Amino acid sequence: MVVPVCGAVLDAAKGATHTIPIVVQSCSDDMVATGVVGSLARPGGNITGLSKITPELAAKQLGLLKETVPNLSRIAVLWDPGYSDFAADLQDLRAAAAQVRVTLQPVAAHGRDELAAAFTTMIRERAEAVITFSDATTYNYPRQVAELAIKSRLPVISPFREVVYAGGLMSYGPNILDMWRRSAGYVDKILKGAKPADLPIEQPTKFELVINLKTAKALELTIPQAVLLRADEVIQ
Repeated sequence: MVVPVCGAVLDAAKGATHTIPIVVQSCSDDMVATGVVGSLARPGGNITGLSKITPELAAKQLGLLKETVPNLSRIAVLWDPGYSDFAADLQDLRAAAAQVRVTLQPVAAHGRDELAAAFTTMIRERAEAVITFSDATTYNYPRQVAELAIKSRLPVISPFREVVYAGGLMSYGPNILDMWRRSAGYVDKILKGAKPADLPIEQPTKFELVINLKTAKALELTIPQAVLLRADEVIQ
């Protein structure tokens, strides 16, 4: 069985079987801390696959935002609690925020219908930028996220390049399509007799920074040359 993500989708698969092999294509959670696997090296049980290691990514995103807009002091964190509790992400992000004296403002959005209200909350509480976590709401509705960010005049950074294509400012994260292709290797090994318990959890090998200069201009931001030089793609 192949499931695209952790969270509710994987929970349903786990509830359905303890014997059929399950391959996760791109898990956002700490798979050990949440009890999905025993360890990354030897998962145990019937689940294996790929982890997006998003806790480290959230801190990287914060660093990119601060490098781009040095005076930021209050950043909203958009997340979908129905997808994951993102406990590891928040812990890592809070530690990074404390080091650069940034106040975090977690704002929940349970799906598309709550996105507008989430951005209204950000503005009311005086957020100056937005980090989105790697959840299904952001991935499935990148245009809504980007349009609300622009309307609210908030620089947004997301793990998903789709948000930048739709008009968001920046994205930094693993190449999801590459992870999905790599998951096929797990299926092949299992069909040839390998046990999920013995197949180590793999992590991303491709991380991409995408920047939308048109959005930067609309927000009256100048992207530092040092950030531009690190970009894998720049949208003019």
